[in-house]
Amino acid sequence: MDTVAEIKQLYYATTKATIQRDLERAIDLVKTLKTEEDRERVSVFMDGLSQMRSEWGVRPGPAKAGAAKAGTAKAGPAKSRGAKQA
Repeated sequence: MDTVAEIKQLYYATTKATIQRDLERAIDLVKTLKTEEDRERVSVFMDGLSQMRSEWGVRPGPAKAGAAKAGTAKAGPAKSRGAKQA
């Protein structure tokens, strides 16, 4: 099955239970597309998958290893609620 057909198949077969996995797979497939024409062809399916995830209230899972951006770590320890500030 070619990449465009696989993304279309994911779109038509996705359910609330599989939407996050299907969207992640579709994103991985889009990254392999070589032409702008193919990316344009699948953009409507990608948008649809994203909208389904939003409408169904499914939250994205944890980021994949290595996907974290540099500089996003917290600056310091969190303050406890009852602690007095000096």
